[in-house]
Amino acid sequence: MPAERVGGIPFGLGSTKPHNYWEVMRTAWENKRHPLFTWRILRDGVCDGCALGTTGMRDFTMKGIHLCTVRLNLLPLNTMGPLDTRVLEDVNALRSMSSKGLRALGRLPYPMLRRRGDPGFHRISWDDALGIAARRVRTSPPDRIAFFVTSRGMTNESYYVAGKVARFLGTNHIDNSSRPCHSPSTTGLKDTIGVAASTCSYADWIGSDLIVFFGSDVPNNQPVTTKYLYYAKKQGTKIAVVNPMREPGLERYWVPSVPNSALFGTRFADAFFPVHTGGDIAFINGVLKHMIERGWVDDAFVADHTTGFEALREVIEHESWEELERQSGLRRQAMFDFAEMYMRARTAVFVWSMGITHHRFGVDNVKAIVNLGLARGIVGRVQCGLMPIRGHSGVQGGSEMGANPKDFSLGFPVNDPNADRLQGIWGFRPPTAHGMTAVGMIDAAHAGGLDVLYMAGGNFLETLPEPEYVREALARVPLRIHQDIVLTSAMLVDPSYAVLLFPAQTRYEQRGGGTQTSTERRVYFSPEIPGRRIGEARAEWEIFMQLAERVRPEAAHQIHFEDGNAVRAEIAKAIPAYDGIENLREKGDAFQYGGPRLCEGGTFPMPDGRARFTVVSPPDAIIPDGQFLLSTRRGKQFNSMIQGEIDPLLGARRRDVLIGAEDAASLKLVEGDDVLVSNDLGSYRGQLRLAPIRPRNVQIYWPEGNVLIRRGIVDPACEMPDYNALVRIEPIPAPERSS
Repeated sequence: MPAERVGGIPFGLGSTKPHNYWEVMRTAWENKRHPLFTWRILRDGVCDGCALGTTGMRDFTMKGIHLCTVRLNLLPLNTMGPLDTRVLEDVNALRSMSSKGLRALGRLPYPMLRRRGDPGFHRISWDDALGIAARRVRTSPPDRIAFFVTSRGMTNESYYVAGKVARFLGTNHIDNSSRPCHSPSTTGLKDTIGVAASTCSYADWIGSDLIVFFGSDVPNNQPVTTKYLYYAKKQGTKIAVVNPMREPGLERYWVPSVPNSALFGTRFADAFFPVHTGGDIAFINGVLKHMIERGWVDDAFVADHTTGFEALREVIEHESWEELERQSGLRRQAMFDFAEMYMRARTAVFVWSMGITHHRFGVDNVKAIVNLGLARGIVGRVQCGLMPIRGHSGVQGGSEMGANPKDFSLGFPVNDPNADRLQGIWGFRPPTAHGMTAVGMIDAAHAGGLDVLYMAGGNFLETLPEPEYVREALARVPLRIHQDIVLTSAMLVDPSYAVLLFPAQTRYEQRGGGTQTSTERRVYFSPEIPGRRIGEARAEWEIFMQLAERVRPEAAHQIHFEDGNAVRAEIAKAIPAYDGIENLREKGDAFQYGGPRLCEGGTFPMPDGRARFTVVSPPDAIIPDGQFLLSTRRGKQFNSMIQGEIDPLLGARRRDVLIGAEDAASLKLVEGDDVLVSNDLGSYRGQLRLAPIRPRNVQIYWPEGNVLIRRGIVDPACEMPDYNALVRIEPIPAPERSS
């Protein structure tokens, strides 16, 4: 049997794995009422799942079908019918429902209003809805108005108009869902190599000598990447994984669209390096220490294209092996093994995700990865690169379009010269004080510092730490506007004065179509899909625009767009990197800004043209006796939208507490025991499940685990919340279990 095969049992029968063919049949059943509309979305639309990017069911990386369970699981949101608005007349009946149950009620068809003291919502006209919102916005100081824009299904046009509207109303308080995702990546990359996106393309994976995944579980979050990895392995690529959990999907996977892999499976990872949660900097510094000692650094690249290496070298040479081992959780031999694997690779791609960014030192984590990449010059070359892989289709474009409190758009930070530049394009001058991030908005709301909070999608109750604090904050905002396609639990929080629901269209219903930017910086056009429409739902960007026109009718011409083509034409003027977006009009239209690779030839868009090494020291990650370091993970879900009780890759349930066998034995616990996970903030009742995770580390599913994550602990450079915590684990006695 070939070494890369998992086994001889066809289709991995009896193994814990995703059942992809069953998902296809289930999707067909769930969308049976609109089969033609469903088919058109799949055939012609740009995927609204992860950020790999498709045009229909094809991509630009390889031949063959590009379709996965992430997209299939999201399809019902695009094809379901309207909810019966009578269910909103009393929200108490809805509060016991799960978020999945709320979504299943159907699409929001009409504008709805709930005032303080009302038991629920009642339908109103768009004219009344925009009038209520406009009056409140008009009478509120700009620094008491804030916008948040989600990522799922959001188009570049919607992000751009939202950012422009915020500035038109006098505020930079606008943020998007990349804040609790990859804000450390954009910050860290911009500081070190001058670009805030992936330096390479997915095609660079195939044929690269080495791919390293840091804190990333792509089989779960970006399943089609397993097809890329299959073809990479066929060309001899080695795969290394640096992660506290030995993720089974990276160990082996049955790729459903590749017959040989679908039958017999494919082994992916050649080496696992199970670091402590948060131990990446210590591990990377240890790898660099070996490379420096053995002369494995590319001295020519470092001398010709970088600065700061000598300062980093001096610090690393003085770091003791004992401390690096303690902080990383791995022996120096493991660090040597990685260094040797890296040294033998002529080309390499480093990929990372939330396991790197979800820390109070996420920016330093990213800078450590950049240090490692620069040490052998794997930037700006074919089959090389640094890739912060995105998990949501719209999120790459969010900040680049300007839905960002510190940047007007890609390449134009909030400052006076850039405000002057935009005045020439927009006809009005945007404010120049930095705005609040999503975290800052909730803190301001809790302190009574917001009058209007406009949320286009998203659900802070599920995505931010300390959900009860978030609930209190939302309840203190005089006017909340929830613009969405379905119900969320945040909409049910009692109003301080009023809550408005604005029904939005999906990207496939958006008049004239829209665009999306993928992880590899490819901008796709997604056409409007003919078919049924929901009630009075409107395109996201049009709602933003129409509200702004009502607030300042005397200046409405400065914010008005006739259609999506007009929006794209202005994007091309305001954001030079997106020159070409104005030409996207049909299915298949796309371009990749910056080309296949950024920083080619070792030329970096930095003041001196050189990339920067950064001195980063391992954070103090001592785990006190009797405690464990908890991190959160994703199962069968999309962002915070839970789609299934069972994690198809691990076989774990949502309430399971994942722990290593060694730790379970030390606690005198066995698999299946009911346990209480607690700290000074809160507690979580779950059931113990053994998992291949580093000792003294445990994981529970997110967002349920947010009850143990403390607010206010953020990366100071970008306000990324730290989604990790120290916890205690103890058994729940039988009488308490029965009660």
